[in-house]
Amino acid sequence: MKTSDFYYDLPEELIAQDPLEDRSGSRLLVLDKETGEIKHRMFRDITEYLRPGDCMVINDTKVIPARLIGSKIGTDAKIEVLLLKRKENDVWETLVKPGRKAKPGTRISFGDGLLVGEVINVVEEGNRLIHFEYEGIFEEILDRLGQMPLPPYITHQLQDRDRYNTVYAVHEGSAAAPTAGLHFTPELLEEIQEKGIEIARVTLHVGLGTFRPVKVDDVTEHHMHSEFYQIDEEAAGKINRAKDNGGRVVCVGTTSCRTIESAADENGRLKACSGWTEIFIYPGYQFKILDCLITNFHLPESTLIMLVSALAGKEHVLAAYEEAVKERYRFFSFGDAMLIV
Repeated sequence: MKTSDFYYDLPEELIAQDPLEDRSGSRLLVLDKETGEIKHRMFRDITEYLRPGDCMVINDTKVIPARLIGSKIGTDAKIEVLLLKRKENDVWETLVKPGRKAKPGTRISFGDGLLVGEVINVVEEGNRLIHFEYEGIFEEILDRLGQMPLPPYITHQLQDRDRYNTVYAVHEGSAAAPTAGLHFTPELLEEIQEKGIEIARVTLHVGLGTFRPVKVDDVTEHHMHSEFYQIDEEAAGKINRAKDNGGRVVCVGTTSCRTIESAADENGRLKACSGWTEIFIYPGYQFKILDCLITNFHLPESTLIMLVSALAGKEHVLAAYEEAVKERYRFFSFGDAMLIV
């Protein structure tokens, strides 16, 4: 299976640069995974495709303003730091640009010294471990100095930071949003629950690896990035009950899907757990729990389009993407959505 098998041609003007004013006002392409049949709807129509007894799984991670612009102490050279993973004792694993200016021992000032970081090590893939010094509460300083780490294909900063988080985001720790969830409003979630659909919250902190291109020709040789996930007893119970009672498990986004598929045992059962997942789902994978998926449109040749193809078949997915291009759907993080049933 080649990476190039998952290529499609996308005109640049279809990459959405801004979120819609109404989160649920985006378009929805509904794809039947068995037949390949396609329907064009609006996202708020999603309730028509959910049934009483189903369980909808959402990822309640919260994106932090993880992009910091600072200057190298001693030379004033501009350095950009992206917080990736929190370690212990005020140490973070980070992505630094330009890396050549950030050798161990380099000190970087942010906000005129409100926050100071020292590079203490270079680790896997050139990432830097940085120890931060500050007075007060780190999260409050980050809120003042940090910017949202928008994907590389979005060309400007957001006016309203909250639009790069879901309305149900709680647990801080992501460097990227679980974007399928951006379409939900509190009213739509309420409507779904009133219809008798359980909502199970899981957490997976999305890493920047989600945007990392697949650089190998053979899909099976790609090494997946690791991400932290957590499932509590309540969520596991809701998902197990839905399966036991003949309901469907509908994941909102590839991150929710990867969370429950990572945590499931060989019988497709879940229990409360947490850990790091490197699960890579591509065609040939047998899903243990997931039945349906709500997702956005993904980059050509990405691990995400491979996951979607594992569920609905590569031919059906690429045909749906071609249709979406023809119908001028909006693509990627702030774009329109797809429901695979």
